[in-house]
Amino acid sequence: MKENTLTIIKPYAVSQGYTGKIIDEIIKNNYDILAIKKVLLSKERAEKFYQVHKERSFYEKLVEFMISGPCFVLALNKENAIEDFRKLIGNTDSSKAKKNTIRGKYGLNNRKNAVHGSDSVENSEKEIAFFFSNDDIIKV
Repeated sequence: MKENTLTIIKPYAVSQGYTGKIIDEIIKNNYDILAIKKVLLSKERAEKFYQVHKERSFYEKLVEFMISGPCFVLALNKENAIEDFRKLIGNTDSSKAKKNTIRGKYGLNNRKNAVHGSDSVENSEKEIAFFFSNDDIIKV
């Protein structure tokens, strides 16, 4: 079944010039890009997006990192999109990610891990709606 997922190309990857390479990998892995935009998150928006992690020790540093520079946000669609994308991006800690994954190639460590990827259908719907209106999304 086709499903949607969201990815964020994070500030570290953008600042290192990896955006095009990451998008290339997404396309080569047969994802349809339904919407894409460049954003500079405010502290309030980053806090709201990552509120699920509010009680965790890394929350403040994550928010600070996510507002440190521009990001690219993409809504994607593919058969089995979420599970396949989690495999494509690899371990959250880039230093532990397999070298053929996006995080293994373009990330640095646990925080500067190149990309975010939705972890469930429910979260992907919430995350896509957080960044895009229905009018922004190409229907496939």
